[in-house]
Amino acid sequence: MSIFYRWGKKRESMTQEQWTAVDRYFTDLLVPPDPALDRALQTSAAAGLPPHNVSPNQGKLLLLLAQIQGARSILEIGTLGGYSTIWLARALPSDGRLITLEANPKHAEIARTNIAHAGLSDIVDLRLGQALSTLPQIAAEGHGPFDLIFIDADKPSNPEYFAWALQLSRRGSLIVADNVVRNGAVIDTASNDPSVQGVRRFNELLASEPRVSATAIQTVGSKGYDGFAIAIVTADE
Repeated sequence: MSIFYRWGKKRESMTQEQWTAVDRYFTDLLVPPDPALDRALQTSAAAGLPPHNVSPNQGKLLLLLAQIQGARSILEIGTLGGYSTIWLARALPSDGRLITLEANPKHAEIARTNIAHAGLSDIVDLRLGQALSTLPQIAAEGHGPFDLIFIDADKPSNPEYFAWALQLSRRGSLIVADNVVRNGAVIDTASNDPSVQGVRRFNELLASEPRVSATAIQTVGSKGYDGFAIAIVTADE
């Protein structure tokens, strides 16, 4: 093993440790302990759910974006254990509505428990099933346009989720998509990872869609190296 490889691995480890420490610093300062949110993380971990939930700082960012947007209706594609759902739902007024979509029955069961414990069952409507099947149902039921749409589900389907987000939005709606950097792999045109290719296609659609104005931001922290895209719908047609 070369000295350069060993140094590089050590540097990578130290960088992740530093990112996590800085995340903890800001969380301690700006995201006070919260029993319902803490419980959502604990029950999700205890049930063996994958640790794909947003970080506390990212959850607070979702809350702030929804509040800045003045959101009264939110669509979340990908519930997992309900952690981000709770953050988003707390930004809504008492007569607001959040519809969240989850394909995995076990995840949905844990999420429903966490959402109920947070006192948000009257605001949150959790739909079980593949999102590409439930999204047409939501449209047929006349839901939307939504003020904010958060995409955080299986990445190969991101292009289709984006198409539905446009259909269920209006001029001024905000669309946020998580995990668009993939630890830097997003720039690998030859990647055979379906998640990378799904994100690349999604990013290309963002760039070519005349109805939105968008950007993407790289992030580092306790969740590693990734990023999110954010778009505002600028036209109805």
